[in-house]
Amino acid sequence: MALTFLSPLHKASRQISVYLESRTSELGVTPSEGHILTYLRSYAPVTVGDLVRVFGIKQSTLTSMLDRLEQAGLVRRVVNPDDRRSLVLRLSERGNDLARRLNRILEALEAEVRERVGARDVKGFHAVMGAVEEVTRPEP
Repeated sequence: MALTFLSPLHKASRQISVYLESRTSELGVTPSEGHILTYLRSYAPVTVGDLVRVFGIKQSTLTSMLDRLEQAGLVRRVVNPDDRRSLVLRLSERGNDLARRLNRILEALEAEVRERVGARDVKGFHAVMGAVEEVTRPEP
């Protein structure tokens, strides 16, 4: 039996990863690091715990990524003004510029995909993705 939804989702996910890998590597970051930078551009300041929850990766893995981004001068860890025992993450000016460039890459990809589908296709896509989210949502 062919998998109607999961096989195309997996294939699309892999193709997006390959597409982004080639473009982000030109900018000196991995797709995962780029994802963190674009998230910080929208939501900073955030705690490491916030990023762990959002991205669903181990704290040790995230810490290594943040170390690399900090060493590259793209993010800064600063004392949390709401709780001086913890740190929050902010983008540096250079990190903000890079995140803006990464967003343009994503927007261009989105525009190319949108040119190839109609409004009805988009509505159906959102229905399928909503169903996937419902089925895979963790039990309370």
